[in-house]
Amino acid sequence: MLFGGAMTILYTPRLVLVPMTLPMVEAVMCGDRARAEAVAEARLPEAWPGAALVERAFTASLEAIRADPTKRLWGDRLLVAREPESSPGDRRVLGSVVFHGRPDEDGIAEIGYGVEESSQGQGLATEATRACVAWALAEPGVRAVRATTLPWHRASLRVIEKLGMRMVETREHELLGELYVFELVKAE
Repeated sequence: MLFGGAMTILYTPRLVLVPMTLPMVEAVMCGDRARAEAVAEARLPEAWPGAALVERAFTASLEAIRADPTKRLWGDRLLVAREPESSPGDRRVLGSVVFHGRPDEDGIAEIGYGVEESSQGQGLATEATRACVAWALAEPGVRAVRATTLPWHRASLRVIEKLGMRMVETREHELLGELYVFELVKAE
């Protein structure tokens, strides 16, 4: 099922950014690891993705995603390591980049990202998020991309800094406390 440019596979020097599909989300949210790996055509990390992580990432019920996957899965991608020449067929999912649905009426798309623990600290989140932000800003109707993080989350702040995002506001979350909101506006 194709929907606009959201199904475009993106490539970076070390990653293939594969569009997230409804069958993948269903398999993960139902705890069917074997089916999720079959759909992704790649091995998932042992501790990823957990149900709690998926619920936070998608902020929508499976029913809501099923009701309108073109809206909710807009731009979401799995980070898959490029196959090393020495071991073709050994594809691994390293993380994901997700948007919180299609851009809002002001043309703002909100992005989130994560890399499994053993692959952190290698610049993969920055590499993947940079490609997804560039893709989003090239899409019709997108004016800006935002990222929200906690003030103490150094790794997330580094990704945001490397992308050239600027802080536009702070907001209070009833459970998490203060959140920083950053934005990158499309060049005119």
